[in-house]
Amino acid sequence: MPHMSQRNRKLIGVFLILGSIIAWLSIFTSVYLAFPPGLPIWVLMPYFVVAGVGWLYPAMLIIRWMAKPDA
Repeated sequence: MPHMSQRNRKLIGVFLILGSIIAWLSIFTSVYLAFPPGLPIWVLMPYFVVAGVGWLYPAMLIIRWMAKPDA
C-alpha cells in the first residue's frame, strides 16, 4: 500500500475528527434522553464530565496519525 503524504492525512483527519465528534454527540445525547427525568445533579455531573471530555481520546489518536512525518 502506498504511503500517504502528511497533507493527505491532514485532510482525511479533519473529516474523521468531525465525524467522530458528531457520532460522539449523537450517542451521548441518545443516552441522556433515555435517563429518567428529574435526576439529581450529582448523578448527572459524572455523565456530563465523561460526555464532555470523552471525545478527546479518539481525536488525539487521529491527530497523532495526522502529524506523522512523511516517510
